[in-house]
Amino acid sequence: MTDPDPRAADPQRADPRPSPVPRRVFLGALGAAAALSVVAGPPSAAADSAAYTLLSRAAWGADETLRYADGTEIWPPEYYPLQTLTVHHTDDGSSDPDPAAVVRAIYRNDTVGKGYGDIGYHFLIDRNGLVYEGRWSGTDGTAAHDPAGRLVTGAHVQSYNTGNIGIALLGTLTTTPPSSAARTALVQLLADLAARHALTPTGKVLYLNPVSGVSRVAPVIGGHRNWADTDCPGTVFTDLPAIRREVAAIVSG
Repeated sequence: MTDPDPRAADPQRADPRPSPVPRRVFLGALGAAAALSVVAGPPSAAADSAAYTLLSRAAWGADETLRYADGTEIWPPEYYPLQTLTVHHTDDGSSDPDPAAVVRAIYRNDTVGKGYGDIGYHFLIDRNGLVYEGRWSGTDGTAAHDPAGRLVTGAHVQSYNTGNIGIALLGTLTTTPPSSAARTALVQLLADLAARHALTPTGKVLYLNPVSGVSRVAPVIGGHRNWADTDCPGTVFTDLPAIRREVAAIVSG
C-alpha cells in the first residue's frame, strides 16, 4: 500500500540551532555516526573528488524566500549525527522534461503545500545521473550538513527523520527501474556518504530518534519501505542488496 504522506515530518522538533556560519561548497566535512555509536573520523575529500555531479540549490533555482513566512524561517534547521541512509522515488507524476523544474515543483509543494518549511529530501537524482542538493543546511559546511558534519533534519520518513538522510530518485519507479545513470549516481552518492560517516553499507543500525525516543533496527542503507507501509522506492527496493554490495566495494577500495 502506498504511504499517503511519505515525507511527513517528525511529530516533535528539536530546539532551533544558532544561526549558521559561512559555508563551504558542497560535500567536504566528515559527519559522525557508526552502527550503534557516534564516531569521529579524519577529514574527508571534498566533493570535487566524488564521482557524481552535485548541483547546488542556487544551480537548480531554489527560491529561498519560500522558506520564510512573515520574515521568519518556517522550520529552522536542526542538526544531529547521521545514523542511516534511506532511498526513495518521488512518484510525483510530473511529465516535465526539465528535471530541475521538477525539483523546483517538489520543493514548492513540500515547503508551501505540505508545510515542511523546505524540500523534504536531502538529495535528489535525475535520470541523467545529476544529483541535486535538497534541504537547506546552512551557509557553511556541506550539502545536507552543518560545519561539524551533523545532518540537517529532513521530512521524508514519518517519525524517523532525525539522523536519517533521504535520497530520492526523480520519477515513478513502481514498475520500472531507474535509468543506468541514475542508479550509478545513487551508488556513488551512497558510497560517498557511507565513507564520510564511517558507516558499514551492508550492515544494520539500532536507529534512535534523539527527539522522540523512538527506536528500531534498520539497514544502514534502506528504502522507505523499511520504515513504513509503502511502495516507495518501487523497483529500487528489490535492487538494494546489490546496491549495498556495490557501495561496500567502493568504500573498501
